[in-house]
Amino acid sequence: MSRSLKIFLKVIAALFGIIILIWLGAAYYINHNNKKILATILNQLNSNVNGKIKVNSMETTIFKGFPGVSVSLKKVQLRDSLWAQHKHDLLNAQDIEVSLNILSLITGNININKIGINNANIYVYTDTNGYSNTSIFKAKSNQSSSKKDQNAYKINRLDFNNVNLIVDNQKRLKLFSFVVQQLKGKINYADTGWNGKIDLITNVKSFAFNTKKGSFLKDKIIKGRLIAHYNEKSQQITIDQEKLNIGVDEFYIGAKISIAEEKSAFAIAVRANKILYKNISLLLSPNISTKLLKFSIDQPIAVVGTIVDDGSKNATDPLINVKITVKNNTVTFPSGQLTQCDFLGTFTNKDTVSKFIGDANSAIRFFALTGDYYNMPLKVDTFSITNLERPIGVGLVTAQFPLENLNKSLGGETLNFKNGTADLKLYCKADIENFTFTKPELSGNVIIKNADITYLTRNMKLVNSSLTLNFDQKNLNIINSRFQLGKSILNMNCSIENFLNFYYTDPEKILVNLKLNSPQLNLSEFMFLLGQRKTVKRKAKSKNAIKEVSEQLSNVLEAAKVNIQLNVKQATYNRFVAKNLMANISLLGNGIYFNKINVNHAGGNANLNGKITQSGNNNKFNINANINGVSIMNFFYAFDNFGQNSITDKNIRGYLSAKVNTNGSITEQGNIVKKSMYGQVIFSLNKAALVNFEPIKKVGKFAFPNRNLSNIEIEKLNGTLTLSGDKINISPMQVNSSVLNFNVKGIYGLNYGTDIAMDIPLRNPKKNKGIIDKEELELARMKGIVLHLKAIDDGNGGIKVKWNNDHD
Repeated sequence: MSRSLKIFLKVIAALFGIIILIWLGAAYYINHNNKKILATILNQLNSNVNGKIKVNSMETTIFKGFPGVSVSLKKVQLRDSLWAQHKHDLLNAQDIEVSLNILSLITGNININKIGINNANIYVYTDTNGYSNTSIFKAKSNQSSSKKDQNAYKINRLDFNNVNLIVDNQKRLKLFSFVVQQLKGKINYADTGWNGKIDLITNVKSFAFNTKKGSFLKDKIIKGRLIAHYNEKSQQITIDQEKLNIGVDEFYIGAKISIAEEKSAFAIAVRANKILYKNISLLLSPNISTKLLKFSIDQPIAVVGTIVDDGSKNATDPLINVKITVKNNTVTFPSGQLTQCDFLGTFTNKDTVSKFIGDANSAIRFFALTGDYYNMPLKVDTFSITNLERPIGVGLVTAQFPLENLNKSLGGETLNFKNGTADLKLYCKADIENFTFTKPELSGNVIIKNADITYLTRNMKLVNSSLTLNFDQKNLNIINSRFQLGKSILNMNCSIENFLNFYYTDPEKILVNLKLNSPQLNLSEFMFLLGQRKTVKRKAKSKNAIKEVSEQLSNVLEAAKVNIQLNVKQATYNRFVAKNLMANISLLGNGIYFNKINVNHAGGNANLNGKITQSGNNNKFNINANINGVSIMNFFYAFDNFGQNSITDKNIRGYLSAKVNTNGSITEQGNIVKKSMYGQVIFSLNKAALVNFEPIKKVGKFAFPNRNLSNIEIEKLNGTLTLSGDKINISPMQVNSSVLNFNVKGIYGLNYGTDIAMDIPLRNPKKNKGIIDKEELELARMKGIVLHLKAIDDGNGGIKVKWNNDHD
């Protein structure tokens, strides 16, 4: 070892020894002058504060502050001058460790290198008038702060352990409360201010910008490093955007905080590259998170946000802006679910600059949204939900897809699709209750082409059908519609006013005006309409909006009032064939109302009105009809002889005109219930004939064995029939025919109960051909021998004829 190196090491050793001696001397001095130094410290501090600083005792900690000297202050208490009014200690610490600068101590000053606060409560309180207990640090008005005094407050290192820090601003309704488990900070001072690095572990008990709306970051652990800078001129603290862990998630957070007098402005920037949507929602205050948690997103997303308070005295809430990026994700919301979903989403609580921050001025927006909504691929350029106090949703929705995609979504309960496509383009505006759509306003159209649709509620199967639904805000018009039901083809135009007003709430108030045209209609294919309309049940909201719409559509179809204008070139029903059918029909409640029906049938025409009351398999009907010049043979044939077989289309010829007022029952299959017909038929029969009518033939065998009664020609016959279940009451009626004349009255039983009185003169009607005078003819037709007979049941399902001893 060289001589120079030995000298250098001796010098270093000597200097180190001197430092040790000075440090030991300082420690000895503090330890033996404990009370004096504590009094000096308290005197210096109390002379510069508006309040009182108390320390119970001070102990020297030899090794902790090396190369400085450390002391431990026990039971430290800071109270401002108005403590008696608000009762909040600014500081109440069990132990504060202070590391003192040795040189400053020798020169008689107290400069603090490091301060450690352990097991303490720090409560920064501001009352409703704006007074704060931090005023304890304001210099007294009769003293000026010297540079030496300022240096006394320059602390180079901070160390907090188990410190409850509360900032309670009653004036601005803010409450920030932290349990600081550990805080280690290093501060370097410059002419412009200071720079610091702080390692932090803290539990957030409250981070409320408005205590009425709850806390952000509630019960979350924050862990990481803060790099902070303070500019004395601007009185602003800047925190670099560095990594911080909040709970289990990794964030990058930066901030700017103004600490100027009478101003508490700040701006916080937050970024998370990968975080679950639920986790980010739970970091926000309840008034916001409860809205956002109506939605869920399965996979992590990217989030960027800012929280800004400009320090305005009128504002209690900070400005919040959040932007999220969602890629190939699954998004669930109260009315359904989007899969394979992409969008850019934003949230702000100040949507309109000129209005105040709050829920009423908050908005959620979705941009460039794509996704599959229960197998229906949707595209939305922009969709906005504004005013979160009473949310309004607005956006343009487009979609193109095969209709069969909807079957899984509908669950096979109301509608089933096969073939066909849908092209949807709708501008939607809707009130949103609990973030489900109600009373929407729609503008745009839905075009359905070449579809096979089964309406399961009525088992109605439409094939090769197309329609266009045009929505005009609250109204719906259906145009260019073609439906095929079996062999029936219908072209439809439909208008529904206030459709969307009542769709969800009062479907019974919906009025549908329907115009139907058809080249050919098979009425038997529409017998499902005779079934009782289903009672509308208010169901709980489904999470599947498509299924909900389908179920509600079924309710609407069953409950709505429907006016139908029907124009059919040819209509058939079993044997019935009609031409040029024109009808005005209404479906109201549980009734089908035939307001006016005109039809050409069997060489004549008929018009009728009436009603069918739907009550299950046995539906009541009431019909009023006027029949003019109809072939009675074809008429009876068309209606299957009206459910009886005594007089049929094989027995009768001629042309019928009649007024019919009748009621009865008809099944869901369209069959008249036997014994159910009641009413009256006033008829006029021209150029008629009775062919092989068994009751007359039986009378003929008894009274006119030499006359041919198999074809009885009747020039004109007027009469009145009263229908009563399985009985037909024949009012007194004169029958003048080519073979015989007779008077008839009584009851004809369709099954039993026949009791018909007949007065039959034996005189041949051919003898009366030359008589013109009506009175003379009336007397002549009953000249000679008159048989008084009665037709009654034979007990075997037939009819027998006997003498009528009780004749008139």
